[in-house]
Amino acid sequence: MIFTTTADAGFESAFKELLERGKMDIEQVSGIVGGIIKEIKDNKNSALKQHIAKFDNWKPSDDAELKIETEAMKTAYDNLDDALKSALHLAYDRIKTYHEKQLPKSWFDTEANGTILGQKVTPVDRAGLYIPGGKAAYPSSLLMNVIPAQVAGVELIVVCTPTPDNDPNALLLAACHLCGVSEVYKVGGASAIAAMAYGTETIPKVDVITGPGNIFVATAKKMVFGEVQIDMIAGPSEIGVLADDSANPHHLAIDLLSQAEHDEMASSILITPSQNIADETKTEIEKWLQKLPREKIARKSIEERGAIIVTKSMEEAVALMNEIAPEHLEVATKSPFELLPSIKHAGAIFLGHNTPEAIGDYVAGPNHTLPTGGTARFYSPLGVENFMKKSSIISFSKAAINEIGEACALIANTEGLTAHEQSVRVRLNQ
Repeated sequence: MIFTTTADAGFESAFKELLERGKMDIEQVSGIVGGIIKEIKDNKNSALKQHIAKFDNWKPSDDAELKIETEAMKTAYDNLDDALKSALHLAYDRIKTYHEKQLPKSWFDTEANGTILGQKVTPVDRAGLYIPGGKAAYPSSLLMNVIPAQVAGVELIVVCTPTPDNDPNALLLAACHLCGVSEVYKVGGASAIAAMAYGTETIPKVDVITGPGNIFVATAKKMVFGEVQIDMIAGPSEIGVLADDSANPHHLAIDLLSQAEHDEMASSILITPSQNIADETKTEIEKWLQKLPREKIARKSIEERGAIIVTKSMEEAVALMNEIAPEHLEVATKSPFELLPSIKHAGAIFLGHNTPEAIGDYVAGPNHTLPTGGTARFYSPLGVENFMKKSSIISFSKAAINEIGEACALIANTEGLTAHEQSVRVRLNQ
């Protein structure tokens, strides 16, 4: 891992490496993904079945087998352990309550001359949600994508998830039942993104596609953007931690590893003005690694993409973290809310010693689908507005168009658009 101080001669190059952590070689896979998308557009279900056979090691016998039966989802839910069922309900309720507070409102404003201006907010008709599968299944990702779409009022929600060996994850099916989702398809990767973007004989064409995935999924989302709306281009998971000498290195170490265990490409970065905290956290990381079932993955992530940086001050630490713009940011300091005004770029901010990033992944309430690789500079977490769009409302009275129509006609004339000019002038009092 990178273990450095801002006073080190090699700091600038080491920090530049951190800033480039989110780069994905999309060009390397774009040819493959483009071919997959074209095959789905041209051959629809036939291509889907061939891709499933190639990538997921089974081939649907007919179109109906692409879809997961609702009875299978109910059975999976009924078979859940009571404690786990209760935990999922707790997560569902908290996520729903949080996202209901995000719901934007339509509005109207009336001027004295009779002009009415406003904004109408409506949900999209159809949303496509990609939920990762394969090596691991993430019911929490289903909740985080389905619930804001439901709160927005989306009529049709389509879920696609890869199902290797035609063996759906029971916990994911149970979560689908809990959320009341009925359109769930055993399709993954770029094929799923193309199917939802363009539609097949079985999978409906949608208006918005959300959800995380690997580089093939991210590349496919980028390629179909414009045909559909997307949430963001997400890369490997990451965590940034700001800590002072009040932090517990034992806690900091496992928090950093909570992202490192996701995959080898994840980034875990601690920035602190305390040399003691830096040294002890590094020692604790090694102790924790030896206890983790996913040690191999976490160790590679920490060794190749982890970093501990010691700064001259907390102000310098915050400035560096703003440049990194992490997906998750923990503020493990004595007075975390005092730093909040200085924090400009982060997908989600976890304040205080008792707020580990993991609590936000499951039951806190805010969405865990977050911008990665520094894109928190301009992207926001997934939310209700990702599933809604706005229409401008304009209504002019006779008095209103007489009052400002001449200015409009003049601008149109200056631009050389005579029909624009005359469509206003014919309504003006002469």
